[in-house]
Amino acid sequence: MQHELKTENRKLITGLFFGSFNPIHIGHLVIANYMATYTDLSDVWFVVSPHNPLKQKSGLADMYDRLEMARLATEHAPHLKVSDIEFKLPQPSYTIDTLTHLKEKYPDKEFALIMGADNLASFKKWKNYELLLENHKLFVYPRPGIDLSEWESHRSVVITETPQMDISSTFIRDAIKQEKSIQFLVPDAVIDFMDKKSLYK
Repeated sequence: MQHELKTENRKLITGLFFGSFNPIHIGHLVIANYMATYTDLSDVWFVVSPHNPLKQKSGLADMYDRLEMARLATEHAPHLKVSDIEFKLPQPSYTIDTLTHLKEKYPDKEFALIMGADNLASFKKWKNYELLLENHKLFVYPRPGIDLSEWESHRSVVITETPQMDISSTFIRDAIKQEKSIQFLVPDAVIDFMDKKSLYK
């Protein structure tokens, strides 16, 4: 009974994992699962971005295909969800604007951001980054060779011990172009979807 009471009173925080997920792969899933399981986050939402303002738009698969691949990858993980909130917002999408809309839509929820150490290193380039830091926690996963010493004692920043996996969507896309196997790097359901649509070939 005591355990149930403790769980009930705990403030539930949803982690937002933004990305183009072009395509989603096991590296993304390991990060999301770790954050939802080993930190104070209750669940994690993959927020599929139609267009990241810091990235070139060319080479992106259709946003609805990327959304569907994220859904297929997470369909058996109840603590991982997929959001298309940015599809309904002006593009390019800025995190601060997306969070404003999410807070309006889910006033009872508390949101945190999930990002890689490389993103944190360039975080001061983000639109209204001071407001983001003031109102949201950042859960950071490590990247080799990134110095985070300036952030280590920041009250809003949680540097985690998420397992590091050197896999990127670029690597996956290149492997597909070269007709190499991506088995075990991408969920089978996502591979089937990409094959049917001839994505990245």
